[in-house]
Amino acid sequence: MPAVDETYSYCSLPPVAPRELPAGMDPARVEAILVNESKWVNHTVLHYYFFDRETDTALHEIGHTLGLPHEHQNPNAGIVWDEEKVYTTLGGPPNNWSRDTTQWNILRKIEPDTVQGSNWDPDSIMEYPFPAGLILQPERYRTQPLRPDGGLSPRDLSWVRAFYPAEEEHELPELLPFQSRELAILAGQQRDFVLRPTATRQYTLQTFGASDTVMVLFERAGGQLRYQAGDDDSGEDRNATLQLKLFQGREYVVRVRLYFSQGSGETAVMMW
Repeated sequence: MPAVDETYSYCSLPPVAPRELPAGMDPARVEAILVNESKWVNHTVLHYYFFDRETDTALHEIGHTLGLPHEHQNPNAGIVWDEEKVYTTLGGPPNNWSRDTTQWNILRKIEPDTVQGSNWDPDSIMEYPFPAGLILQPERYRTQPLRPDGGLSPRDLSWVRAFYPAEEEHELPELLPFQSRELAILAGQQRDFVLRPTATRQYTLQTFGASDTVMVLFERAGGQLRYQAGDDDSGEDRNATLQLKLFQGREYVVRVRLYFSQGSGETAVMMW
């Protein structure tokens, strides 16, 4: 990581309104939705370009892309800031942040339901270095800087592998018209199916069951899977549904990630 000093340039995430979920919802369901809502369906191919040459910086921003929040905003960290000193430091160059920007990106605690694990990881790639004196608690950071080791920490790797496990080398099961396929997966897991339409026409793909899911359709073109459409039904009293024209002779892949269900065998997907 770059040297820890007051000239360090931090990343600034734009404020995002929290997802509105119905009052009285099962807390386990709420947690499952909030943890998964910022994640891609697994095996999605992302393309990105960085103008900056600082490689940890790059890893940090990729972490945000994959759904990791700032680690210093972890409510389990126990960080107590010298808030006015933070506002003054971040309000000057090179960041020149407003108080609202500093509050959102540094001082704000993220919702406990969105945090993985119960402990703070000061060596996470999502933890920024801070000069001594900005943090009042833990005590040691009053006189010494918070300086992550740099690179991906063991918990970073564990977290990414849990949400984005490696793709297994096997033929995907085919989803045929009017044939319901049970997902038989647990919260956070995913099922993929291949579609090979025998006729060019309008099709509907839909999940079934009392569950929260995200369903995404890709078309194979030029050796790559390209996004076509997606739907997220989490927190709503409906099922994920896609309606679009598919073409005979082309190959598609539909991916369904389960956010929450009362049981592993209560969700299915069907095409007609």
